[in-house]
Amino acid sequence: MTDGSAPSGAANSAAPIAAGSTTVMGGGAGTADDRNGSDTLLRVEELKTYYPIKAGFLRRTVGHVRAVDGVSFDIKKGEVFGLVGESGCGKTTLGRTIVRLETATEGRVLLDGQDVLAFNRSDVKKMRRRMQVIFQDPVGSLNPRMPISDIIGEGLLAQADDKNGWRDRKVRDKRTSDYLEVVGLRRDYTRRYPHEFSGGQRQRIGIARALALSPDFVFADEPVSALDVSIQSQILNLLVDLREQFDLTFLFVAHNLSVVQYISDRVGVMYLGKLVEMADVAELYAHPRHPYTIALLSAIPQPDPRVKSRRLVLTGDVPSPANPPSGCRFHTRCWLRRQLNNPENCETEDPPFRELASGHRVACHWAESVVDTAVADVVPTIDVEVPTELPTAAEAGAPVVTEIETPSVEEIGAEDEAEQGAADKTKPEMPEGPTPGRVG
Repeated sequence: MTDGSAPSGAANSAAPIAAGSTTVMGGGAGTADDRNGSDTLLRVEELKTYYPIKAGFLRRTVGHVRAVDGVSFDIKKGEVFGLVGESGCGKTTLGRTIVRLETATEGRVLLDGQDVLAFNRSDVKKMRRRMQVIFQDPVGSLNPRMPISDIIGEGLLAQADDKNGWRDRKVRDKRTSDYLEVVGLRRDYTRRYPHEFSGGQRQRIGIARALALSPDFVFADEPVSALDVSIQSQILNLLVDLREQFDLTFLFVAHNLSVVQYISDRVGVMYLGKLVEMADVAELYAHPRHPYTIALLSAIPQPDPRVKSRRLVLTGDVPSPANPPSGCRFHTRCWLRRQLNNPENCETEDPPFRELASGHRVACHWAESVVDTAVADVVPTIDVEVPTELPTAAEAGAPVVTEIETPSVEEIGAEDEAEQGAADKTKPEMPEGPTPGRVG
């Protein structure tokens, strides 16, 4: 099954991203360090994005939703940095803040050493040529009243000057047709409208719109989540090819951990507005150390019945970003804390985002207590041996967790019933007698 697009070489070949894939890859072409040295294109420093909570007649601010709360990382030139986490953890808000689609509360975003957040309106317009977005919804992100030539050419017209000649309609149409062909669509599609295309073709148009300005950095906000699995593989391979062809740098947001594993060089895991773990893709998938990362990897479906593993199910609800827990934000749901008999510092001290090994950072007080043999019981063994420099529990003087305790289905059901019973007790009792409004 295809999306009806014209063939574009390797861009249409199937990617090995079946659910439960455990092959350690990473962009398909080695790490970014191997290809581009250590040049940092984008650096994020202590970025915060808060939304005020208004209440009362005078609409006073009574609190804040901490969507992004002190996030720091960097992305090297030519690298794909994957960002994963549950819905509502702040992944999309982080990306939108970086490209100035949301207003930052604090922090800095450095693009080649220049603070993007300090740019004035004129500077922001110039910055748009270097930073572009591929949106999640291929339908809602395209204006249904505009032909494809105008959708892609709109950005060219906005950035037109005497040097590039984009004010000329013929020049814009020529560039639009060229980029349609680059993403695997026919050149004569320029006069068609979005409703005439399939979902995969619309996403290709969105990619062409992002590339038309020749950006250096692209924020891909879950670009394949709304597509069929067969189309996802085509779009992913297209992005891999475009990355090599145009030397692009990506911030790639996704829910599917197999997708992130396939396309990324490094991966960051977010929870409740903060980064909790970050490492090279092979290192993270082979040697996860944060209890939340291990739970996410345990949730990947395994299509091979010969692969035996126990599912690590997190109990409890995700706390509100308007009122996050004290100390470690994950401690209310943390299986590792329970197994270590609830150490006090998990509740009282916010764990630093510290480096355990070269390039592997974790925000957990007890990350050294996790060992690979225990992780292998809930996360299926990967196909490739990945060496690591992570310290052992003995070297760190930490207790060792040799087996991860997973709650049974009966225990989870009992907890759900208890929560439901408590909720039922708070419901007001219905009055006896005939239902109001009905005639007996």
